[in-house]
Amino acid sequence: MTHTVLIAEDDRAIRDSLVRALMLEGYRVRIAANGTQTLAVLAEQRPDVLVLDVMMPEPNGLEVCRRLRAAGDRTPVLMLTARVEVPDRIAGLDAGADDYLVKPFDVNELFARLRALLRRDRNAPTAEVLSVADLRVEPPARRAWRAGEELELSRTEFDLLELLARHSGAVLDQATLYERIWGYDFGPGSKNLAVFIGYLRRKLDRPGLTPLIHTVRGVGYTLREP
Repeated sequence: MTHTVLIAEDDRAIRDSLVRALMLEGYRVRIAANGTQTLAVLAEQRPDVLVLDVMMPEPNGLEVCRRLRAAGDRTPVLMLTARVEVPDRIAGLDAGADDYLVKPFDVNELFARLRALLRRDRNAPTAEVLSVADLRVEPPARRAWRAGEELELSRTEFDLLELLARHSGAVLDQATLYERIWGYDFGPGSKNLAVFIGYLRRKLDRPGLTPLIHTVRGVGYTLREP
């Protein structure tokens, strides 16, 4: 299957080099040089994945991503950023991005991350309901409820919750979670997984409810009934 990638990047040199590399890999490519163009292209035709520069103008990448998610658009987003500090990366994830890549980057790593995002769509389950205590997860609809209240989850948050629910009671190590959710391991220094576990806990384990997500120190995480 030929996938369409939208490159939203204001740096022409980077944009042109990505277009050439992606086309050689067999992707269809569309381009945008700022936030306004990006939103216009997305309104015209939804790509399979969006590569989005954080610092592009009018509006910037974070705002574009927020608008997409607020409108219910679940297009996978790989954020490009020149900022290496953890708070800057977290800002991208908070905006609704599925993954991020710090400039300068190796184009082969970008390919690997795109493949991982695209696999997540292709491998989505077609039917069934997962239940753990008062948690209900419907993979086909990508919806989840806790104590009867629907949870507002990002794409990656839902994928992580679904994986934990499918293996409720079992401890999933960090390497397994990285491989299953992102398609590769970020390495021992990465905070990506901890950030998303924190997001899930705030939405799932609300005040007055018994926590379902538990940390097994030195190993990973598990979702289980009290």
